[in-house]
Amino acid sequence: MTSNNLSVLEALDTARTQWYHVKAIVIAGMGFFTDAYDLFCISIVSKLLGRLYFSDGNSTDPGKLPTNINNVVTGVALIGTLAGQLVFGWLGDKLGRKRVYDITLILMVICALCSGLSFGYSPKAVIGTLRFFRFWLGFEIGGDYPLSATIMSEYANKNTRGSFIAAVFVMQGVGIIFVGLVSMIVSHLFLTANPAPPFHEDNVLSTQRNTDFAWRIVLMLGALPALLTYYWRMKMPETGRYTAIIVGNAKQAASDMGRVLDIEIQEEQEKLAMFKANNDYPIRSRKFYKRHGRHFIGTMSTWFLLDIAFYGQNLTQKDIFSVMGLTKKANDVNALEEMFLTSRVMFIIAMFGTFPGYWFTVPFIEKIGRFYIQLMGFFMMSVFMFIMGIKYDYLATKENRWVFAGLYGLTFFANFGPNSTTFVLPAELFL
Repeated sequence: MTSNNLSVLEALDTARTQWYHVKAIVIAGMGFFTDAYDLFCISIVSKLLGRLYFSDGNSTDPGKLPTNINNVVTGVALIGTLAGQLVFGWLGDKLGRKRVYDITLILMVICALCSGLSFGYSPKAVIGTLRFFRFWLGFEIGGDYPLSATIMSEYANKNTRGSFIAAVFVMQGVGIIFVGLVSMIVSHLFLTANPAPPFHEDNVLSTQRNTDFAWRIVLMLGALPALLTYYWRMKMPETGRYTAIIVGNAKQAASDMGRVLDIEIQEEQEKLAMFKANNDYPIRSRKFYKRHGRHFIGTMSTWFLLDIAFYGQNLTQKDIFSVMGLTKKANDVNALEEMFLTSRVMFIIAMFGTFPGYWFTVPFIEKIGRFYIQLMGFFMMSVFMFIMGIKYDYLATKENRWVFAGLYGLTFFANFGPNSTTFVLPAELFL
């Protein structure tokens, strides 16, 4: 028995695109904007943390985070994200998408603010509390991430489902852009108020005292977009698919979806009971693996492979910019100037390389298809990364820095490719 036998599901699948769909994209998308901002802003502020808390007065180079501490600070949120996806994904099925979605939002706000506070001034206290709250921030992001896709897929109609989910995912690109933009603005304002000599002229005064406020403000601003959408999240009803299929309340599902879609939907409680009997099976059952085993392995493995490249590239790009000559050497700038220059390059690459790929996916995913976009993206990523890896010593010079930047900017094909489709496909295949 298919979903078309139930009026509420058929109504959702065939509903014309209307204002409520747009509102759902914005609400779910702002959650994704927050996720991206919170995950990637740490790559900007980690350089400041090194100068502030790990400087050696006798060294000829600015302070930087030790490798093991840097890896933990930048990566601990991703560990939390993995755990959060498993926990909140399970809770989303048990308690409802909307309820868990609201919980993740509140906790994200709290953890973003606490990440910026990071109580204390000693290196041990700051790094310890930062790691603690970044883990839990990642944990909440892990809940928000799959629920955004699930909610949008359960609201969308068949004809535009891929485009709608991809439009939610676009906000990841916007979040990355705002990481660079916000960091540029904050560092510029602080730099204007507190100019300082470069490190090679004065290794002490080159790290302005107000730098300690700059990195905290950048992290804490991650709470703002989540707060701005809280009211609208609270006003969203539970998705009709969850209410009907999992809760088994056809009357409530018909009422909720009929109200937001402005149509009349039949309740069909008896038909719903028959539908649940034919489609109710646990994830670890033989029936699930018979129906979705290949889908599960395929979506899981491609997402895993993509994330190694995507997150590895975006979280470590700050270390590549100076090597390429896109920013000045650390010795030639003060702390806030280094933050400003790094943010500017990150903003430019995100605006003209990363971001357009997301938007190309929205109109073309229904025309080209998920499979071909994903295949093309993986292929193009492999080609450009292979070239950068083989020719790294040649490209990572001042003379060839713009060629390297151009190749690096062709991460366009990660986003007009597997970074978008690995988000869309699971939400559709397991619907």
